[in-house]
Amino acid sequence: MNPVIEDSVNPGARPAGEASEAAAAAHVREIFNSIAPRYDLLNHLLSMGLDRRWWSRAARSFRDVLTQPQARVLDLCCGTGDMTAALLAQRPASAEPVTGLDFSAQMLDRARVKYSTANALWVEGDAMHLPYADGSFDLVTAAFGFRNLTNYAEGLREIYRVLAPGGRIGILECNQPDGLSGFAYSIYFHQVLPLLGGWISGDRTAYTYLPTSVARFPRPPQMLQMMAEAGFVDRAWDGYLLRAAGLYRGVKA
Repeated sequence: MNPVIEDSVNPGARPAGEASEAAAAAHVREIFNSIAPRYDLLNHLLSMGLDRRWWSRAARSFRDVLTQPQARVLDLCCGTGDMTAALLAQRPASAEPVTGLDFSAQMLDRARVKYSTANALWVEGDAMHLPYADGSFDLVTAAFGFRNLTNYAEGLREIYRVLAPGGRIGILECNQPDGLSGFAYSIYFHQVLPLLGGWISGDRTAYTYLPTSVARFPRPPQMLQMMAEAGFVDRAWDGYLLRAAGLYRGVKA
């Protein structure tokens, strides 16, 4: 895979060094459609089962919103629906459905099968151009998908737009730790993961892109600053597992 091209003006995902946001978005969609059949298995194996705990922990952070039956909830980059399901686990039985949105049709097909009886709406759409009016949601989440957006700052502004005043944002994402744990993490992520993921999925390119996307993603101080620039207040980051992942939280002023 070609080196990542850094873009200080419009930072975002750039698989294989794609120069334009449109080309990058198309490439990312192609990657996730291609690995959809083995996506769940690989997630659980490569995270050693911690992904389930992280989804649940992130969902519990918003229990005060989720337990309100009329709360409107959107889960962006929902993939095969596991974060959406974690949010639903905190919802009353009679609550408004949770909307799971993703731009990969193959991922959504699997979400519909896995959670066929869930109180969820599955929508194919672009997180950079959400098909919703201003102020449509009380909570917007994204779990391990936000870093695949082609422009992080614009993605945050789009989330801010569709949130109602006082609405909450929750972005669960990978992070590159520092120190000795960061060194071990780097070896696993950049050497072991592409080999293992490529072997199981048959697509090593996809599992070379994933660690590259984490390396490109802003570190917590920069991400919190971007959230501030988008208009969010009460910003915080909760690190999980030696800071290898964490939850970004904020409120629409």
